[in-house]
Amino acid sequence: MTDRDAGQPSVSVGDVARARRPRIAYLSYSSGEFDARTFRMARSAIAAGYEVIVYARMDPGSDLPAVEEQDGFRVVRAPTDWRLAVPGLSGAARRRAAEALARVGDARSPTRDTARTTATDAAKTTGSGATTTGTGATARGMGIVASEPRPVVSIPVRLRRFPRRVARRLLRPVLRTVQRWMRVLVMFPFRPLGWSRGLDPVVVEGADIWHGMWAGSLPALQRLRGRYGGRTIYDSRDVYMESRDFARLERPLRAVLARLERRWAHRADRVLTVNAAFASLLATQLEVPSPAIVMNCPEAWTPPHPAPDLIRVALELPSTTAIVLYQGQLISDRGIEQAMEAILEVPAATLVLLGYGTGLARYRNLASDARYRERVRFLPAVPPSALLLWTASADVVVMPIQPTSANHRHTTPQKLFEALAAGVPVVASDLPGMAAIVRDTGAGELCDPTSPASIAEAIRRIVSASPQDRAALRARALDAAHREYSWELQVETLLEVYAGLIGAR
Repeated sequence: MTDRDAGQPSVSVGDVARARRPRIAYLSYSSGEFDARTFRMARSAIAAGYEVIVYARMDPGSDLPAVEEQDGFRVVRAPTDWRLAVPGLSGAARRRAAEALARVGDARSPTRDTARTTATDAAKTTGSGATTTGTGATARGMGIVASEPRPVVSIPVRLRRFPRRVARRLLRPVLRTVQRWMRVLVMFPFRPLGWSRGLDPVVVEGADIWHGMWAGSLPALQRLRGRYGGRTIYDSRDVYMESRDFARLERPLRAVLARLERRWAHRADRVLTVNAAFASLLATQLEVPSPAIVMNCPEAWTPPHPAPDLIRVALELPSTTAIVLYQGQLISDRGIEQAMEAILEVPAATLVLLGYGTGLARYRNLASDARYRERVRFLPAVPPSALLLWTASADVVVMPIQPTSANHRHTTPQKLFEALAAGVPVVASDLPGMAAIVRDTGAGELCDPTSPASIAEAIRRIVSASPQDRAALRARALDAAHREYSWELQVETLLEVYAGLIGAR
């Protein structure tokens, strides 16, 4: 040691670690394009002094960049291929993922400008692989039927075909059940497992906290903590095993998947959710301590005056047309079909579907019926940063979510709080989750979501009200957002959870 060294205080590895800002890695089990909750959390974490990175999915057909710079953090997208989780298929899937990453650029480098390189080629590779497999399976099945030997004895054609018709009739329900089970199993757990393995080539940084969104992030949470250390959060925005396809599953398979989610959730250090009813359901189903509640509210916002008119301008509608807006995912069980029927009973009103999702083509096809001409219109999804401005352009926001599962009955969807934040009255399902908020705020009407007539009556009560009454509805919605349902009132709980996990390290 030199005299110069002797005069300097020693710096240990622990001192260096303590000097580094804690890092939070968000695992957004989505493309990240419309994941407003994750981005709100990321911005708040940065403001609180954390380093932040977001890992998302590189979905087939997407033209989103592999690496994207957002408000002070990076979004890194990893290939998604469920075959990465299947022995015997994982090798080829891994090669496809590596080729995809090579095409879109090295996602591990924070300095390389890959934000303009897209994942189109990767999406085509994955998509074509899946299509080829499906076509091949069908062709082989047809080949088996075609190659069956013909009977030697001459039998009437009708009698020869009879056993096949009976077999098809008997097997059809079984095949449909198997196909449905396979679709659900790909959804969970195989695609989440594949994404967790797809992250391997792109994750080179450890994190103090791994914050996983949806049940799809659970395999990645465990895999990344095992590799890099840190604490984990399972952010369950839904009661997953009580939602849509999972709620309809037969008991044996549903019990197996519920047990798998429960086992992974047990390994998380904390569980978060979005409302008190979900917290109670999750505590029971996952057998975990009552989850912390961070409601899915946007930041407080004041609409411009006069109110924007983006929707009428975009669709070239006259000022006399009332805009009834559905915004968000275009998927089943959201009451979209019922809202389409309801709008036919509301004079001088147009239902506008602004969003994205697997049901978009189906709803466009439904709306092509002559009955819906000029009564149902479509607009593409807009970025979360612009959504409130578009929402404020509506006269009513409609959300007739169907009572098809416990998850739906107790949901408090983000679109409800976005409508309040934009100062727009709502028509919502009279279900336990939403009804209490609508009644307490006086910011809209409740309806029987299964009845188009009930939805239509609720819409009419708002759009036919006097200008003074409509203005009062808007004022009550905005007041509720500022007073009770804003992100600024939720973030304190989130930061307390982070601080507790960091302090426990």
